[in-house]
Amino acid sequence: MKTRIAFLCAALLFAASAFAQQTQPLERIVAVVDEDVILQTELDRAVANILAQYAGRQNQLPPRHVLERQVLERLILVRLQTARAAATGVRVGDAEIDSAVNAIAQQNNLSPDQLRQQLARDGMSFEDFRNSLRDELLTQRLRQRFAQGRISVSDAEVDGALAAQAGATQYHLAHILVALPEGATPEQIATGQQKIDGVKNLIERNELQFAAAAVRYSDSPNALEGGDLGWRSLDEIPVSFASAIRAMKPGDVIGPIRGPSGFQLLQLVETRDGAQAGAGGTVTQYQARHILVRPAAGANGDNEAKARIDTLRARIAGGADFQAVARENSDDTVSKGEGGDLGWFTQDQFGPEFGVQVAALQDGQVSAPFKTQAGWHVVQRIASRQTSVNDENRRAQVRESIGQRKLEDEWDRYLRELRGEAYVDIRLGTAAGATGG
Repeated sequence: MKTRIAFLCAALLFAASAFAQQTQPLERIVAVVDEDVILQTELDRAVANILAQYAGRQNQLPPRHVLERQVLERLILVRLQTARAAATGVRVGDAEIDSAVNAIAQQNNLSPDQLRQQLARDGMSFEDFRNSLRDELLTQRLRQRFAQGRISVSDAEVDGALAAQAGATQYHLAHILVALPEGATPEQIATGQQKIDGVKNLIERNELQFAAAAVRYSDSPNALEGGDLGWRSLDEIPVSFASAIRAMKPGDVIGPIRGPSGFQLLQLVETRDGAQAGAGGTVTQYQARHILVRPAAGANGDNEAKARIDTLRARIAGGADFQAVARENSDDTVSKGEGGDLGWFTQDQFGPEFGVQVAALQDGQVSAPFKTQAGWHVVQRIASRQTSVNDENRRAQVRESIGQRKLEDEWDRYLRELRGEAYVDIRLGTAAGATGG
């Protein structure tokens, strides 16, 4: 699993350097988000971040004013997520921020003091850097809590996916979405239809490559990744597209087709044989340690267990050694003597609830308390790795893939609802206007 902190490390440092070379803009507000605001300086720094990602291929990006609007929408979503995290009791302590700072410093072969000095030279305050990390960890924690109890993959789903993959073709897809609001008016539908038709015409006339068109025009959260959907088997493709996929050649585009989110174009990037994909694929394995608190019998047993795990988590956030706390307090007699170490395991090995929590963490990060059938847990992810798929772990790979796809779909729907319910007043250029409830 790619770590978002590793990405932030390179992107934020580059962005700070690029941002420092520009004339300092006035501190004006570019958006009001409920009771919070986004400043022009924040937007400029985030745009510099995107330019860092596209270094050497910035011709794929839309014009500056379009890019600013796309990036502003991302900042708005971050504001809404961090506000929702605070409202639902999700917290990220200073000790966790310190740990993330230390990890970034190590990844850049710097000490924490050297990292602070580098940021100062590049024009980014250390406080802004820490705030960016805090927001990133808060959104990850919110997503982690969202996934708990909502995302599960049954054995029947795994069996069905394995059967579908056996010798079957798999499809690497990309898409462009022109989103429509819930209860769209005829005028909004007509505008969306006109936009998606125009985008398709640009692609058909070879004025834009599909990925570049996605970056410029798609409303999907993966727009700046060229709309890439990854590999899918036929049963994982919407029915409205599946019948046409078989007749397509790599590079072909179908649509527009209207779905629940709006109008879509779909491109077939490439195909591969399912059996070959399974034989040569990889599966993610995790190494982690945990602390288990089993509820005692009685009406208050669960509440007492929750209070106890909260206390242990607070001790760890305050600097206590995880392994020492596990040896002294964990109710897992198997791992207790090893400081809670569970060794290497696949995501579904200890059940879906546990696996979702571990997968949502970054290496070195400690989870919030969560509950499974065994009791209350706190987990520290130590490391992750990719290993070759064999008969024993093939099911784990498939389960992980289905679970991640379910989470992506549910999370995207949740973010659209969050955005639609919010009051947002955009004051960027001529696009000003309030939206939401």
